[in-house]
Amino acid sequence: MTHDLAQTIITLIDKQKIAFIGSVDAEGFPNMKAMLTPRRREGIKVFYFTTNTSSERVVQYRGNSKACIYFCDQRFFRGVMLKGHMEVLEDTASKEMIWREGDTMYYSQGVTDPDFCVLRFTAESGRYYGNFKSEDFRSE
Repeated sequence: MTHDLAQTIITLIDKQKIAFIGSVDAEGFPNMKAMLTPRRREGIKVFYFTTNTSSERVVQYRGNSKACIYFCDQRFFRGVMLKGHMEVLEDTASKEMIWREGDTMYYSQGVTDPDFCVLRFTAESGRYYGNFKSEDFRSE
């Protein structure tokens, strides 16, 4: 992947307010869900989201870690889809890493709330669409 493409993708991701995450259900069907954007990102390889441990998505990722995430820039009709694997993290260090003030609105017991977990997505490859063309790439 060129440096210019990587920078374009990073800029696109950082300007979005919503991310779409995909999982595979027990019957093998794809499922999509809108989420708040990742709390933390390491390039375009690793992304960290927060969610409820009791959520359907967590059950699906524990059964099948294959996943995708998608970011869409509606204004310029461009987007990026990343394919990889999603891990469910419940260790204290991961939870503390992405905890934010105000999260008690969702997780009343704080950072140790058993219904609070971290989703870590690791991309293997992706596809960028912009300027009426698509480009496949490997995540680095």
